[in-house]
Amino acid sequence: MFIQKDNLVIRHATQGDARILGNWWRDGTIMAHAGFPHGLDVSDEEIASSLSTDSDDTRRRLIIEVDDKPIGEMSYRNKGNKIAEIGIKICDSTMQERGYGTRFLCMLIEVLLYEQRYEKITLDTNLENTRAQHVYEKIGFRKVSINHNSWKDQLGRPQSSVEYELTEEDYVRQTGPYDTTCKSRANC
Repeated sequence: MFIQKDNLVIRHATQGDARILGNWWRDGTIMAHAGFPHGLDVSDEEIASSLSTDSDDTRRRLIIEVDDKPIGEMSYRNKGNKIAEIGIKICDSTMQERGYGTRFLCMLIEVLLYEQRYEKITLDTNLENTRAQHVYEKIGFRKVSINHNSWKDQLGRPQSSVEYELTEEDYVRQTGPYDTTCKSRANC
């Protein structure tokens, strides 16, 4: 996968990206929202090996770039029945709260809905991550459930999550019709 819109790029994560992913994943400040305030104990070699198993049919880890500089990661997983589960993390804190998350999500969603023909996209986030929830709802994701105290973080603290889903109808209702000739939306 390679998606470009202006100076934004979403591309497959390769084994050559293992070092940067490892730096992000081992950093507790980046990984705290995912339940790992001490980061993950994973080597670059383990990451590279894991990336070699990615495929469009199962799951794909992606690197997101602004002006050719990696700023974070995305992923999607084929859940079967034309359902994709996605995730996003802007890892470079200096690039957060600039609207990039919304734009990258729209770019990926459009490829998943209109090119790969998924019928539903799901995601989840920590209940305390209200900034992410605002972005997801702005794009058209519908909250389908809240799972209170459903898991524990690295420190043993109970955590809650919110599950969302999005269909093409939800997306169009929120962002407007998709123009396949120019592949763009005014609201994203």
